[in-house]
Amino acid sequence: MEPYEMGLAIGKRFSAMIERRLEQDPLVRSQLVPFSRTSDGEQLVDDLSATNRSLNAFPRYWDELPLVSFFSQLLLLNLRKEIFPFLPTEVAKARDVNLEAVECSDILVCRPDLTVVAHNEDADVSVEGHAFLLHAVLPHGVSFFAYTYAGELPTCAFGFNSFGVAFTLDAVPLAPSETVRGGVGRNFVSRDLLEAKDFTDALKRIQNPTLSAGHCYNLLDINAKMIFNVETASKQRFTSLQISEAPYFHANMYLCLDVSQQVSNDSSLHRQKRAAEMPKNSLEEILAVLGDGSDELYPIYMTGPKLCTLVTVVFDASSRTMTLYHGNPAKSSTLQLEISLDSV
Repeated sequence: MEPYEMGLAIGKRFSAMIERRLEQDPLVRSQLVPFSRTSDGEQLVDDLSATNRSLNAFPRYWDELPLVSFFSQLLLLNLRKEIFPFLPTEVAKARDVNLEAVECSDILVCRPDLTVVAHNEDADVSVEGHAFLLHAVLPHGVSFFAYTYAGELPTCAFGFNSFGVAFTLDAVPLAPSETVRGGVGRNFVSRDLLEAKDFTDALKRIQNPTLSAGHCYNLLDINAKMIFNVETASKQRFTSLQISEAPYFHANMYLCLDVSQQVSNDSSLHRQKRAAEMPKNSLEEILAVLGDGSDELYPIYMTGPKLCTLVTVVFDASSRTMTLYHGNPAKSSTLQLEISLDSV
C-alpha cells in the first residue's frame, strides 16, 4: 500500500473515531488550535511542517497522515509535544504539565529463559476507545503491527515489524529551554522505527540529529534476543543501555541521560519506588507489578479519573509472541489477545 493510499484508507475507516477523539481531547481545541492561529503559533507549525515533510526527513510518512476534512487539527495532534513548550506563559500555566509526563511504565529483562519487554500504555482518559491495532504491508517489502492512536501516525505506543524489531515508548519530557524550535517530531521518528531492520538500524533512526525534544525507546531484537533501553534528547544527546538478567523498570524520567527534567515527576518516582519493592523474576511477577495499584495516588496501573492504562503488552522473544491485556494484567480474568511475531 502506497503512503497516500494508507492515509486515505485510515481516514476513511477511522474518521469518526478521530473526530470524536479531537472533540474529547482536553488540549487540542482549547489551547493548540487558538495558539496555531496566532502569528507565533502559525510560524511554529509552518516550521515543524517544513522540517518533518522535507526530503531529508519524512515526506513519505507525512503522506500517511489520515486524510480528513479537519487535517489541520490532526497535524497539531501529531506535533503537540513539539508545540507545548512554546505556548505563551499564561496558556502553559493553565495546563497540567505533570500529566504530560505520566505516560507508560516498562519492565525489561533479558536472560536465557525469559526475554521480555512488558509495557503499560498509559494516556489521558480521553484516548480510551480511540486507538486501534494497525497491520500494514508496505510496497518495499516491510510489514508491521502498530498500536495506533486515532489521528496519529503509527505509532506513539508500541509495535513490531517483519524484520524482527519490536519496541515500546516512554515519554521523558525535557525542560522547555532544551526543546529545539521547529525540529523533528517524535511521532515521525517512531513511525520511522517501524521500518528498522535490526538494532543497529533502529539506533541510527532514533539518533536523528535534528530532534525537537526527546523520548525513551525500549528496543527488542527478536531474532538476536537482545533488549536495549535508549534515551534521547535534542542537540544530539542519547544513551543506550543493554539489558541483562536484572529486571529493569522505566517510567517517565531520564534515568541514564543527564538532562534537565521538564517537571518534578512524582508519579514516576512513586512508580519506580513501588516497582523496586516487588519481585520481577517471572512473567507472572512482572504482570503483577504492571497491575499494581497499591499506591492510590500514583499507581502503576492507572484507572482514572484523569489518566488510565489503555492496554498492557508483553513482547516475548522466547515464544515469539505479542500478548495484549485489555484490563489489569495481574488478574487471570483479563481479556488477552496473542499475536505471533512471525505473522507480519
